[in-house]
Amino acid sequence: MKEKNPWHTPVTIIITVIGVIAIVALVTVAVLQNRPLPQKYKYGIVLDAGSSHTALYIYAWPAEKENNTGRVEQKLSCKVKGKGISSYASDPLKAGESLRLCMQEAEQYVPSKRHHETPLYLGATAGMRLLNMENSSASDKVFGAVEAALRKFPFSYQGARILSGQEEGAFGWVTVNYLDDRLEQGLETTGALDLGGASTQISFVSDKYDGSESPNNSVTFRLYGNDYNLYTHSFLCYGKDQALKLMLAHQSQAGPASLLDPCFHPGYTTIMNYSVLYDSPCVSDRKPQGAPVSFTHNGRGDFLRCQDAVKRVFDFTSCKYSRCSFNGVFQPMLQGPYGAFSAYYFVMNFLNLTDTSIPLETVKEKLQRYCATPWNQITQQHPDVKVKYLAEYCFSGTYILTLLTEGYNFTSQSYSDIKFIKKIKGSDAGWTLGYMLNLTNMIPAEAPDSPPLPYAGYVSIVTIMALLLFLLFILILRPLWPRCSKQPQIV
Repeated sequence: MKEKNPWHTPVTIIITVIGVIAIVALVTVAVLQNRPLPQKYKYGIVLDAGSSHTALYIYAWPAEKENNTGRVEQKLSCKVKGKGISSYASDPLKAGESLRLCMQEAEQYVPSKRHHETPLYLGATAGMRLLNMENSSASDKVFGAVEAALRKFPFSYQGARILSGQEEGAFGWVTVNYLDDRLEQGLETTGALDLGGASTQISFVSDKYDGSESPNNSVTFRLYGNDYNLYTHSFLCYGKDQALKLMLAHQSQAGPASLLDPCFHPGYTTIMNYSVLYDSPCVSDRKPQGAPVSFTHNGRGDFLRCQDAVKRVFDFTSCKYSRCSFNGVFQPMLQGPYGAFSAYYFVMNFLNLTDTSIPLETVKEKLQRYCATPWNQITQQHPDVKVKYLAEYCFSGTYILTLLTEGYNFTSQSYSDIKFIKKIKGSDAGWTLGYMLNLTNMIPAEAPDSPPLPYAGYVSIVTIMALLLFLLFILILRPLWPRCSKQPQIV
């Protein structure tokens, strides 16, 4: 009679089955634990109602990680056709109507089940600041029309309001540093340089500025467990469009019938209406008495004279503080890298001058050659660019360099600290993201929680546990080894 095979005993079979099940279960749990899951998102919408145009931005973040490790990203941008809402002061209903197409696009993009919980904000900047200064009743009517239009859509409307210049600068700084992960990782922050049509902002952290010398320029944030004392200032009327009006107003104080402008290309000529030039609160009190209805605006294309003309719009003579930028405004010593966006980027990108590793003198030489290029040659080289924008690039480039160097005190050495940017990791640089993060409390005041183990450590532990389980299984069967090694005997 043959001896029974020990591997066929019920106990051995049960132990074997349990061991195999345990290993399979362990592997299954590990696979399921690390399987990518369908992501659920929440959304937020911000309308940037600027002086020259309005843009809509849709942001999204992981729903299960809100206020912690969730990453807010820009998913869609839509440029509203037409001018900024402040331009509809005489016909407010058109301000609301202008937003309809972009709002419909947002309605299609955001999943319908998320519509009712998606916050919708509209922030107006310098254009509406100027309108509110000039005619508060007209400003209120524009906002009324905008609100009526936005409430027709199924989102959670959170209101429309005018941002202060300080808010615009501070939220732009938050956006730039949030997108670049500098806040979360505790890295050196990037200063923010924003140039719009009607105003310009500068914001940066300086370890030599405690806010005592000019408290109105100080903003304190506690973000990701770190305190930031931010210097920020906004110069109303010093955006590129209003600065052009300031320069032209200075040149036309005598009310001439013809003006030879060094900031426009040789051969450029157009008829400019005095009433249109002086229709802004930035220059309305300077309109010359007894001037003709219009004047002929001719280009000269002289960069050096253009720079002299631009300098006259700044006041560098008065400063009651230890140091100033211009117009008697305190500014601490510049520190760290800077991101320059909005009109800074668009102008310098058109001029092919975004590379700040090029020496500043070389940049000026290139701009000098560009300004001296005849107007007919410029129009032939850029047939698809609107004449209004094309005509102003010489002035805008000169104004940017003058503002940065003469106004904000960047030198030939520190100019390379500036980086002209449009987007950071797919999101537009600007104040809108920082604004939404602030209003929705989406920036943690403390550092986000991190998992107890990195992914590699987790996998290693699971692997070791599986090996230990296997060894334990072998050890359980060890008493059977001698019997298994013997040859079967015949009784």
